[in-house]
Amino acid sequence: MDIVSSLAALVRVTETGSFSAVARERDVSKAAVARQIAALEQHFGVRLLHRTTRKLSLTDDGQVLLGLARPVLEGIDTIEAALGRQSASPIGLVRVGMMVAASHFLAPRLPTLLKSNPGLKVELVVSDRFGDMIEDRLDLAMRIGEVTDASVVSRRIGIAARVVVAAPGYVKDQGCPSSPAELGEHTCIVHDVGPDSDLWTFSCPDGVRDVRVSGGILANDGSAVHLAARAGYGIAFLPLVQVVDDLRRGELVRLLRDYPSPGMPFSLVYSSRRHLAQRTRTVMDFIIGQVRHIRNDLSISPGESVV
Repeated sequence: MDIVSSLAALVRVTETGSFSAVARERDVSKAAVARQIAALEQHFGVRLLHRTTRKLSLTDDGQVLLGLARPVLEGIDTIEAALGRQSASPIGLVRVGMMVAASHFLAPRLPTLLKSNPGLKVELVVSDRFGDMIEDRLDLAMRIGEVTDASVVSRRIGIAARVVVAAPGYVKDQGCPSSPAELGEHTCIVHDVGPDSDLWTFSCPDGVRDVRVSGGILANDGSAVHLAARAGYGIAFLPLVQVVDDLRRGELVRLLRDYPSPGMPFSLVYSSRRHLAQRTRTVMDFIIGQVRHIRNDLSISPGESVV
């Protein structure tokens, strides 16, 4: 028995809650992963997992072994990194949790990452609701706002910003508002996320100001608002990360640039600083690099990130 590989399998089965997920990561059968866990149980003479048709949970002995296994695996990672024996190309599956807007930014760029890392797989778990990383079986997640969960490691990479945009055809026909107050004279597309969704907030010379807007289209999905804006119906207020490629191609025009919206911190979070798989680090470094590239390309200041 390869005890190191088997301990790593136990850790990942616990983190993902699934034999199938670990099998996909390792490109082996589900039965092969189950045999590794069974070999550990036989080796130590204890039962490690409670198995039902719906979920897996650790026994008390499993909890003890898991706590002892993590430092061992972290130590091996440290040794391999120090001696330069890490795989030249990361292998396996990385599950990345992100907002809908961020998926518009990352999905078109992933082929570049995967082309240079053919053994890597990335699964995008897209939702605007933040859950628990362990329960959602995430290796990496994008988060907006202050991260207060002490169980995760947070790396801040920018400030989340929303921008006012419209299609060139709309601007040609209806003109540009010169101040937020003039938005009331324009057709706007509202992203309906709850009460006061039609209040757009701006930083003005005299302080923060809310402006109420209106229009014939409301949608509870940001993608629908995005498409309506690109079609030329009206003005939208969307995350910069969602429209950055449209701005580069000239399919949308940024308005009211002198009146930015107050931003919030944007971070990448993961469950452990030390035991971070190379594949996860590779994806994280790629995301950070893409954010920096777009910021430089659009001459965006560090205080105004592309997300």
